[in-house]
Amino acid sequence: MGTETLKYVISLSEVGKLLGNIKGQGFHVVGPVLADGAIIYDTIHSIEDLPSGYQDEQEGGHYRLKKSTGRRGERDALFRYTVGPSSWKRFLFPPEQKLWKAVREGKSFSIESPKEKPPRYAFFGVRPCEVSALKIQDKVFCNNDFQDKGYAEKRKKSLVIAVNCTRSVSTCFCRSMDTGPKANGGFDLALTEISDGKNHRFIVEVGSKKGSKLLKGIDHTLAERHDLSSAAARVNSAKRAMKRQMPKDAAKILSKNSEHPHWKDVAARCLNCANCTMVCPTCFCSTVEDTTSLSGDVAERWRRWDSCFTVDFSYIHGGPIRRDSAARYRQWLTHKLSSWHDQFGTSGCTGCGRCITWCPVGIDITEEIKALQKGGK
Repeated sequence: MGTETLKYVISLSEVGKLLGNIKGQGFHVVGPVLADGAIIYDTIHSIEDLPSGYQDEQEGGHYRLKKSTGRRGERDALFRYTVGPSSWKRFLFPPEQKLWKAVREGKSFSIESPKEKPPRYAFFGVRPCEVSALKIQDKVFCNNDFQDKGYAEKRKKSLVIAVNCTRSVSTCFCRSMDTGPKANGGFDLALTEISDGKNHRFIVEVGSKKGSKLLKGIDHTLAERHDLSSAAARVNSAKRAMKRQMPKDAAKILSKNSEHPHWKDVAARCLNCANCTMVCPTCFCSTVEDTTSLSGDVAERWRRWDSCFTVDFSYIHGGPIRRDSAARYRQWLTHKLSSWHDQFGTSGCTGCGRCITWCPVGIDITEEIKALQKGGK
């Protein structure tokens, strides 16, 4: 189907030129960087900003970065790690956002809306599960019933450079969610890294006209059969390494077991810290806060991330609806994996495993679903 199926080969040095092309077209490039012992997403200026030679170690409640070992190519790989605590939603749906400002002027007042034009983001290094997360967030913020103008404007202008996974960690379960480890559309370009110590190269799949234009001036050749086979073998290796699986009928299990006694068992372990919702690439709960200056001359309204794990999130006149931990955890998991289908026609989970890694007590949502299945309806 035209450029959508074209695949090329580029060298490591040409990846640097690709970044230059993206910046030259006026995009603000955001990608993986090393900070505070983790891989996060922040502004990058060149290929040197990427944390090459690192890989991650993840388990329930455990995250560590270490230098890659093994063959020379693996030690020098740009993308041998998977995902960290950051997600791309923080750029499209910021943790805090000023909605308006009111300033008193004598006996009257004026309303000021933020006038800054959002940057044209280029997201570089988006994993397949995260590409799926962007598609899910699009359903939330850009559907037929609701349009978040700020999100929609930034998303429309954004560029997505995906990176297929050639390695997975123990918390990954995108395979069972059909969201990886290879990206299936939703990108402008998709890279697959082949670092075998002899010829460090990347297979590039073109997903849009914008992506095709980025290759102008880049030294690239059509991918041959052995290149494609090598790339596929690496992606399949990451796929086979995934041991965690989400039960296929998770939505049905949750919808039929709202009173299962296991919810109390989860509540006994859950700290209600909201880490899982903060690192989740699709959670979108927010609250609105009004602030007023001490003089009373200036008032501002802000939208900030919130979580269904906070007591006040379900507060109405008379008190919160979900008072105990079991009710709040049930709300999160049931909405994420079951009722989300009713609202948006898809699951709210992409199998990235962040909620497992960054849970202080290592609660594993795949295991919780299996526990509800036992003895449930």
